[in-house]
Amino acid sequence: MSAPLVRALLALGILAGSAYFALTTPARLGLDLKGGTQIVLETKDSPTVQTGREATDRAVEVLRRRVDALGIAEPSLTRSGDTRIIVELPGVQDPREAAEVIGRTAQLTFHPVVGVEAPQPTPSPSPSPTEPAGEDGEIVLDDEDGQPVRLGPPALTGDGVEGAQARIDPATGRGWFVTIDFKGAGRESWEQLTGKAACAPPGDPTRRVAIVLDEQVISSPQVSEGVPCGVGITGGTTEITGTFTQEEAQDLAILIRGGALPVPVEVIEQRTVGPTLGAEAIDASAKAAVIGVALTGLFIVVVYRLIGGIAVVALAGYSLISYATLVALGATLTLPGLAGFVLAIGMAIDANVLVFERAREEYVAAKKKTLRTAVATGFSKAWTAIVDSNVTTLLAAGLLFFLASGPVRGFGVTLSIGVLASMVSALIVTRVLAEWAVSRRRVAEHPQVSGVANPGRVREWLTARDFDLMRSGRRWLAGSAIVMVLAIAGIGYRGLDLGVEFTGGRLVEYSTSAAVDVETARTAVADAGFPRAVVQESGENNISVRTGDLTNDQEFEIRQRLEEVVGGEVTKERDELIGPSLGDELRTKALIALAVALAAQLLYLAIRFRWTMGASAVSAMAHDVVVLVGVFAWLGKPIDGVFLAALLTVIGYSVNDAVVVFDRVRELWNADRKPGYQRVVNSAVLQTVPRTVNTGIGALVILTALAFLGGDSLTDFAVALLIGITVGTYSSVFVAGPLSIELERRSPSPPPVRKTSPVRSKVERDSSGAVV
Repeated sequence: MSAPLVRALLALGILAGSAYFALTTPARLGLDLKGGTQIVLETKDSPTVQTGREATDRAVEVLRRRVDALGIAEPSLTRSGDTRIIVELPGVQDPREAAEVIGRTAQLTFHPVVGVEAPQPTPSPSPSPTEPAGEDGEIVLDDEDGQPVRLGPPALTGDGVEGAQARIDPATGRGWFVTIDFKGAGRESWEQLTGKAACAPPGDPTRRVAIVLDEQVISSPQVSEGVPCGVGITGGTTEITGTFTQEEAQDLAILIRGGALPVPVEVIEQRTVGPTLGAEAIDASAKAAVIGVALTGLFIVVVYRLIGGIAVVALAGYSLISYATLVALGATLTLPGLAGFVLAIGMAIDANVLVFERAREEYVAAKKKTLRTAVATGFSKAWTAIVDSNVTTLLAAGLLFFLASGPVRGFGVTLSIGVLASMVSALIVTRVLAEWAVSRRRVAEHPQVSGVANPGRVREWLTARDFDLMRSGRRWLAGSAIVMVLAIAGIGYRGLDLGVEFTGGRLVEYSTSAAVDVETARTAVADAGFPRAVVQESGENNISVRTGDLTNDQEFEIRQRLEEVVGGEVTKERDELIGPSLGDELRTKALIALAVALAAQLLYLAIRFRWTMGASAVSAMAHDVVVLVGVFAWLGKPIDGVFLAALLTVIGYSVNDAVVVFDRVRELWNADRKPGYQRVVNSAVLQTVPRTVNTGIGALVILTALAFLGGDSLTDFAVALLIGITVGTYSSVFVAGPLSIELERRSPSPPPVRKTSPVRSKVERDSSGAVV
C-alpha cells in the first residue's frame, strides 16, 4: 500500500471519528460560560483527624449528600490534590446559603448533661468541646437559653444518624421541629443515653440530653417522664424541638442528613458568573471566530490560491478534530479555553504556511520539479520546523495546565489540543488534499493556479533589494535594550496591578440598569463599610468592586447600597473570592511557571540547536516578556490569571518564530559556511520573512476580531496577545538573529566533520600500455 493511500485512509478515519464524537457528545461548559458558582474548599487538620487524601475523599461524599439536599441540578464535586475540593453549582447566583451549608463542619454530638454551672459575675468564653474543662472529658457550654451547663463526653456522634427531616406540628400548623432517625449502633447508643438520663428525677438537670452542633448546644430537652429508667427511647427516632423557623429547620435537617465532615474545611476560592455574561462570551467568541477565520481564509486564498483554498478546507477539518478531541476527553470548555480555541485556529495556519512557502522555494529553485514533487518536498523539509515550533508551544500550554488553576487550566488544555490537532491537520489532511489537487492535469498545465509556482510578492520584493538586515545588528540590539529599559521603568514607576488571584481578596462586577457615576458608586461602597475598596468602571453600565476580606453578607450589603444610588436593578455578573493563602500560592506558581518556561525552552533548544541559537531564542523570549509586562504596567491593566495565560502563549509564539529562523540558519550553515555566519543568518531571515509575515497577519486578524468582538472579559487577553505577537515577531528577527551573531563571534562553531574515503593509488598508462 502506497504512502499517499495510507495518508488518505488515515485522514478519512480521523475526520470520520471526529465527526462522530462532535455529533454525539455534547460539550461540557465551564461555569464561566453557563453561569453558576464554583467554591474551592481546603480541608484542615482537626484534633482527632489529620487531613489527607482519605479524609478529603470522605469529606467529598459528605458534601455531595449536602449539595444533593439543596436540590441543585447537575452539581459537580471533585477532589483536587490531597486537601482541596472543587464544588461547582450550576445556576447558583447567590452563594451565601450554599457556602454556609456545604462549608460548615457540622460536628453533631449527643452528650449527657452532668450538671449546671453557677453563673459567672463577668462573662468569659466557654471552652471548646475539644478542650476539656473538667474531669473525664467534661466540657462547659451555654445551652440554648444561654445558661452554662456541664456536659459529659459524647455518647453518640453524627455517624449514628441515618436521616433527618424538617417537619411542622400537624395540630397547630406552627412550630417547626426536626426528626432524627438513628441507624445501627446509633440506635443502641441513643437508648442507653436516654435510659440513663431517665433515671434522674423530673426537673433535675441531669435528666437532660444536649444535642451539640458545631460546638453549640442547639437543644437540651429533658427526657419525657414516660421514658423508663434504664430503657430509654426506643424505636430509633427522636425529635429536636425549639424556636425554629422553616428555613432554620430545613438547614439543620440538611446538615444532619448530610453527616459530619471528618475534618474542618475552609473556603479558599469562590467564583460566581452570571448566566448572561457566559452567554454573551460564547456569542462574542463565536462572532470573533467566524469573522476572524473568514478574513484569514480570504487572505490565505489570495496569497496561496488553490493550495490556500485547500488550507481553508483543512482548517475546517482542524476545527472538527480539535472540538471532537475536546468533547471526547471530557475536557471542560472555559472562557479562556474558548479564546484559546479561537487563537489556535490562527496558529494552525502557521504549519500550512511553513509548508507552502517551502514548496514555493523548491519549485522556483528547481524548475524541473513537478508541482507534486515540490509540495512533497515542502512537507518533508518543513517537518523539523513544524515539530520544533509546536513543541515549544506545547511546553507553555503544559505549564498552564500544571501550574495554573481554575479556568486558565482550561486554556492550557484547549491550546494543547489545538496545537496537536493543527499538526494532524497540516501534515495529514492538508497533505492529502494538496498532493491530490496539484496532481490534476489541468493544474499541471496551468501551474500558476496552484499558488506554488510563483515565489510571492514579499519574496520577490526582498530578493530584488537584497537587504542586509544583520549589518546593523548591534543597532537593533541597542534599540531593543532601550525599549526594555522603558518597560522596566514602567514596572518600577507605575507598579503592577496584581489581580485578586495573586493578592487574595474579592472582586465583584455588577451590571446596572441605569448609568451610575463611578464616584457615586464609590461613595455607596464606602457607606457599606468599605471606604478603601477599589471601585472602577468596567464597561458600559458596569461597576467592579475589589477589596480584601469580604463575606457573602457584606457583598449583599454592597449590592443593596448600589441599588439605592442607581434607583434600579443591580445584577452581579462576576464574583471572584481568593483566600490570602491561595493568592500567595498562585503568585508563587506564576513566578515558577515563568522560570520553568524559560528553563524548559532553553533546555529543549539546547538539545535541538547549537547553544548560541538556543540562548539567543530564550533571550528574545525574555525580551518579549519584559516588554509585554511593562506595557501592561504603563497602561494600568490588571496582571491576573488570564494575563498569565496570554503571557505563556506569547512565550510559546516567540520561541516558535525564533525556531523557524534558526531551523533555516542550521540548514544553510551546515550546507555552506563560506559566506560567514552573519550572511547565513541574514539569508535565513530573508527566506523566512514571507512565512513570518503571512502567519503573523493570520494570527493578528483573529486576535483583532477577538479584541473588538470578544467583550470586556476577553479584551485584555486579546490585547496582551496582540502586543506579544507583534513584539515576538520583531524579536525573532532583530533580537534573536543579531544576538546569535554576537555569541558566535565570541564562541565560533567548530568546523564541520567531513567524512573521508580511503586513499587509493591511481595507475596511468601511455598509449602503448606502459606504466607512466
